[in-house]
Amino acid sequence: MSTKILDYRQLVELQPAHSLWRLYDPAQAPLRFNACSRQEAELWQKSARQALIQQIGFQDMLSQETPFDPQLIEEVDKGEYIRQKILLRTGPELLMPVYLLIPKVGNRPLPTVIAYHGHGYGVKDIAGLHKDGRERRKPCGYHKDFGVELVCRGFLVAAPEISCFGERQTDFSYIDGELGQEIPASTCDHTAILAFHLDGSVVGLRVHDSLRLVDYLQTRPDVMAGAIGAMGISGGGMATFFSTCIDTRIRACVVSGYFCTFKDSILAMHHCLCNFVPGLARFGEMYDLAGLIAPRPMLVESADRDPFFPRFAVEKSVAKARQVYQVFQAADQLETDYFPGGHQISGARAYDFLKEKLRL
Repeated sequence: MSTKILDYRQLVELQPAHSLWRLYDPAQAPLRFNACSRQEAELWQKSARQALIQQIGFQDMLSQETPFDPQLIEEVDKGEYIRQKILLRTGPELLMPVYLLIPKVGNRPLPTVIAYHGHGYGVKDIAGLHKDGRERRKPCGYHKDFGVELVCRGFLVAAPEISCFGERQTDFSYIDGELGQEIPASTCDHTAILAFHLDGSVVGLRVHDSLRLVDYLQTRPDVMAGAIGAMGISGGGMATFFSTCIDTRIRACVVSGYFCTFKDSILAMHHCLCNFVPGLARFGEMYDLAGLIAPRPMLVESADRDPFFPRFAVEKSVAKARQVYQVFQAADQLETDYFPGGHQISGARAYDFLKEKLRL
């Protein structure tokens, strides 16, 4: 018996991704940003935003007018600020915990920032709490308690528990009716697969919750309705980015540890399934979607040793996005904070950026 040794090309062509990459061509995507004037760009925004709403899925849940029914679960005096935990209804059968960090001083109403945590044990990690609920004396981890940093700078902060984390993980009790089962390390993948099957995405779920949170914030007398911003890292950066693309009421955003190219980050290595939206290729690359944020201010934070969102690709995507912003005569509204380190919050520019853009 003789065995033929396959050559390099044959070995490559055995891999399904090889042929799929030949279909990847953001420059030919039907909904890419290709406007040459502000008028064309604004027309593109209208059609592309509506198409993105349909693509991510589940936004029709907003049409069901469900009372927020906010329930105060906890209130803690933290000296400079009050920390409240509320339970907010975002859909007929959908609840979301939110930490409200409210400064004690400052003229009301207050500029407000929605703070989105990334992967980890959930919203407690940006609200100054350990996983078990103990108070934390000083920041730690890649989130660096940035929710606390924001409130100490005078913002009212709304920090939601995004779907699939913390108290919003699936314990599969719906199968046998028994609550309190041991929860797997991550339920993002299960939720994402179920969402895909229903022609939606986890991105759609998180954007839906974000829009409902903005709706709620605009009912509060202590929130300056025209000065709402957003900030998040990693999966929270994703939530910030897509929520700002869809919701023009978010006036400025800080996207940390996420803005890059899909090709060199989300599609280049293993990532949680919560990052994916079926059919998103229709919109081109991430820098094309930035056209849905322009001309609103956006700050991109990127570490030089971030293994998930490599710097070279971040710089490439920012350069392309700046060309998009230029069509709106707003290239100066896209800023960057490139810093040494790994996948983590910087904050060196972010807090002042939000102060300036939200006019605190």
